[in-house]
Amino acid sequence: MTTNAAEGDIDWAEKRYLIIDDFVGIRQLLRESLRNLGARHIDQASSGGEAMVLLSKTRYDVVLCDYNLGDGKNGQQVLEEARIRNLMLPSSVWLMVSAEKSVESVMGAAEHQPDAYIIKPITEGVLLTRLNRVWVKKQIFHEIDQAFADKDYLRAAKLCADQVAHNPLHAIDLLRMKATLLLKAGEVERAGAVYEQVLQEREYNWARCGLGKIRLANGDLEEARMMFQSVITDNRFYIDAFDQLALSFQQQGKTEEAFDVLQKAAKLSPNSVPRQRSLGQAAFKLGNIPVAEKAFRKCIEIGEFSVRKTVDAYLGLARVCGQKNDTKEAIRLLNAAVHQFGGEQVELRAKITEGLVYHETGDFRRARKSGDELEAMLAENRPRPDTETCLDMATLLFAVGVKEAPVDLLCYVTRNNHDNAALLDDVQKIFDKARMTDEGLELIKNARLEAAEMMNRGVLLWKTGKLPEAIEWMRTARRALPHNMRILFNSAQILVSCLQQNGYDRGLADEAIGVLMHVDAIAPGQQRFAQLMEQLAMLAPVSGVVAAAAASEYEAANGPVPESTRFTSN
Repeated sequence: MTTNAAEGDIDWAEKRYLIIDDFVGIRQLLRESLRNLGARHIDQASSGGEAMVLLSKTRYDVVLCDYNLGDGKNGQQVLEEARIRNLMLPSSVWLMVSAEKSVESVMGAAEHQPDAYIIKPITEGVLLTRLNRVWVKKQIFHEIDQAFADKDYLRAAKLCADQVAHNPLHAIDLLRMKATLLLKAGEVERAGAVYEQVLQEREYNWARCGLGKIRLANGDLEEARMMFQSVITDNRFYIDAFDQLALSFQQQGKTEEAFDVLQKAAKLSPNSVPRQRSLGQAAFKLGNIPVAEKAFRKCIEIGEFSVRKTVDAYLGLARVCGQKNDTKEAIRLLNAAVHQFGGEQVELRAKITEGLVYHETGDFRRARKSGDELEAMLAENRPRPDTETCLDMATLLFAVGVKEAPVDLLCYVTRNNHDNAALLDDVQKIFDKARMTDEGLELIKNARLEAAEMMNRGVLLWKTGKLPEAIEWMRTARRALPHNMRILFNSAQILVSCLQQNGYDRGLADEAIGVLMHVDAIAPGQQRFAQLMEQLAMLAPVSGVVAAAAASEYEAANGPVPESTRFTSN
């Protein structure tokens, strides 16, 4: 696809527009400006909540959104949720229109990638110039974005390369997108080559930051740290480099250094829920209770109307209250968390936090009662929680004198992560703290062996041509170890092999897509994910269509893939 439409050739009449502003006078001015451009289909929203309702019902071509929207969601939060929920067409235009000039507001909005940020007062000429410029650019990426929506990352990356020849003016943007897509596909070396190619022409901070992320993923922590620091030295407002630098310090075990970086990042752009959560967690780990409290309270405040609202802030603040011996406030926060977020997993995490609070405040009787309740919950054969929750639960149960249940939890974590050396070190540390060092070593060894044997049995059945038996065995393995990446990938590979040998079967294809979507939610950016998705797309009767449909059905049933796995073109 080649898009070389001149700015003057754009027909604005039939496009759909949404104006979001809490002042009726501003909405009327913007509406008249759009009408003078020929626009005929214009909707208006006076609040963030009203905007989300309209965005959920209509796919708009152009959105003009104010930053401050009164009570409820602000413009940054509306944009954030629209991106995460995929409520905008890939080629749609989002203009943030605001009187806000503060670094805090501009950077906060910019983190969520509007196509432009326009400071009020805005003239009709400025509006038309920005719309024209952004619209032409966005259309270049339309087909690429569609390939990404089909989760065919490698095809999308190839389309980027094809477009560079047709649109040399946008070559840098296309190369940036290509590198991002290759990372999503797990093609780390090829993505690095793109970044290196760009850096030969000019020292773009995004390319240096991209290379730093690759170094970080490869375990070159010190080299990654140096790259992120060089970006920050060059541009002290490049907020992504701060977040990545903090992550590099955390992976090096340098919590104090990570904490210092997160503090600086939060000062520059404080309205990020994930950043305030990370700052609170780092501060708490260092015993800096005042900063932890401030960060968790800020996280709750800015998360109130955000799609990224997180139970972690409530649980973290409850732990802070426990450190301050304010058990009453801690329990109030835990009750609020259960009430607002609901679900068995939240109830479980709240109960764990309750027990830790009681234990830390010296109320060992209530701590033991919480431990007994957790033990009873585990006995109900509920699905096991995520890895971090399992580790926290085991820590508490050991602390209150329970032994069998935490051992089972740690063995479960080991079986699901049998080749993750760093995590297994954490498991061993919990055994060490429980004065079970030698026993822990033996338990970890046996659990790893059990997982390997379960995986190898399915692979052996596959290699000896017993495909139906291999598929059925891997289903059993997935039920037993739902977070074991090796088992999940091998299960998907066996399903794909069956389709290749016996012909296309929609049921088996859907099953493979479901397994791969689960993998992508647990650990996005895996190379085998991209490879297997591409094989499925090639096998489908109409290339890519069935795979995309199955992916959509999976998301409809299980919820959207986390934002970290999603892609935006600008």
